Amino acid sequence: MAIWGMSTVTNGGEDVMDDTNPLSCFTLTRTQRLYGFGICFVVGFLITILSTLSLVTGQVALFAVFFTLGNIVSLLSTTFLIGPGKQLKTMFAPVRMVASIIFITMIVVTFIVAFTLQSSVLCLIFCIIQFLALFWYSASYIPYGRAAIKKVVGGCIEV
Repeated sequence: MAIWGMSTVTNGGEDVMDDTNPLSCFTLTRTQRLYGFGICFVVGFLITILSTLSLVTGQVALFAVFFTLGNIVSLLSTTFLIGPGKQLKTMFAPVRMVASIIFITMIVVTFIVAFTLQSSVLCLIFCIIQFLALFWYSASYIPYGRAAIKKVVGGCIEV
């Protein structure tokens, strides 16, 4: 089956939107899950983009909170497609475990720093690390995605 010109089949020939799984996303139809995914992803992306308004006004802690919330909402959007159990299972697969742990740790640390220390510089640093961890995590779903990133970054670093 194709969705927006892309196949829903993942590595190993398994359909990520397996309708036979009763927990694939509760009792939503395939179309409802696609809408849920799209809406949730767009809302998360908008929250992340709108968080920059706080950055422009100098409220870095508020930026960090909304940036983090936007990332969480966007990441949770895939739960509509594959269900919460499979989401956790794929997040902690060996190929994604380090990126997932760093991402989750940075979420916690960002909130702690934003609410307790209220350090703008640390909030910004942790948001950058959070973004990089999410980017690396996401690249693991793209065939040769991480290899391409390594090649580009390696080419930029070479003198």
